[in-house]
Amino acid sequence: MVRARDLGIVIGKGQPGPLNAITDVPGVRVGHATIVRGDGPLVVGEGPVRTGVTMVVPHGDDVFTDSVYAGSHRLNGNGEMTGLEWIREVGLLSGPIGITNTHSVGIVHDGMIRNAVRTHPRGGSFWSLTVAAETWDGLLNDTDGFHVTMDHVDEALAAAHGGLVEEGNMGGGTGMVCHEFKGGIGTASRVVPEATGGWTVGVLVQANYGHRDLLRVDGVPVGEAIPTTEIPSPYDAVEDGGQLKAPPPGSGSIIVIVATDAPLLPHQCERLAQRAGLGIARMGGTGGNSSGDLFLCFATGNRGLPGITFADDPRVAIDVRSVNDHIIDGLFSATIESTEEAILNALVAAETMTGRDGITAHAIPHDRLVEVMDRYGRGTRANQGT
Repeated sequence: MVRARDLGIVIGKGQPGPLNAITDVPGVRVGHATIVRGDGPLVVGEGPVRTGVTMVVPHGDDVFTDSVYAGSHRLNGNGEMTGLEWIREVGLLSGPIGITNTHSVGIVHDGMIRNAVRTHPRGGSFWSLTVAAETWDGLLNDTDGFHVTMDHVDEALAAAHGGLVEEGNMGGGTGMVCHEFKGGIGTASRVVPEATGGWTVGVLVQANYGHRDLLRVDGVPVGEAIPTTEIPSPYDAVEDGGQLKAPPPGSGSIIVIVATDAPLLPHQCERLAQRAGLGIARMGGTGGNSSGDLFLCFATGNRGLPGITFADDPRVAIDVRSVNDHIIDGLFSATIESTEEAILNALVAAETMTGRDGITAHAIPHDRLVEVMDRYGRGTRANQGT
């Protein structure tokens, strides 16, 4: 798997964590279930299938009963992320986060609950309002065929691990398109200086949005330099006679999950989530009308919070910590840079994929990307100091 920094492209000035991934936040795990089968013309219910599920697990304890503070933000609301009303109400995330395709949100939501009730008392004090999010993969996938099952949720949760995160054509990102190149899953992280807390911010994206000509990488107009006349857009193939009416080029969505070990309160989580939109803007995203740009931030710096359960909790009050807002700018910058680099990593890691009706989403060509970045003084030569 190739990432942006393997090509000599460095985003921003912040210091990445050891893995430059959301799993740099202690306890966070990521798992995928990827479904790829069939080729040729679309037969709804049969394929071709290019889809999956990605799970983000917030910490290493029982995530269904050991809640963490969280907050969300909507840049544009043509999308779905379940469970947000309860997060807005009490600021608590109680469970893993599932990311999939648009028409599989329900089954992923149900699958997470099924997974939970297998290990928690049924009919007792346990209940769950899980978070399931989506972007649309219908350019490449038989998205109306309902190929994601609750067993795939179990598979992704069982596969969840720390360490390196698989990116590109993985899990929920399998059939996704970004800036009219192949897109998918990407991740990155930043560590703020010890003087302002030393905390880690990690971001994971499912990138499925954007026009080619608006794509920017570290400010460089890469999309203009590598136009659709050079590397074709998958939207062009649909317009040339695919079975489904073509959406406008650049249609789509992006899900951004922000994790941090900083002791944030829910309203501060919401503020970090909001900053993800600035990272998208730096890549050339506009939050268009047809795009579902939904962001969630959770913070593990306060633990032992009241869970979403009917079980008795004898505490009258709980003690929590909060980052001083006078130094929170470092976390904002970490979120922006991590989001920008996570999207770029999704593009760089993704591989060319052909899906339904022979429609192909081409990977961004690494050699051309490096060439363009070097031409503008922002690539390998600049980052090696030559």
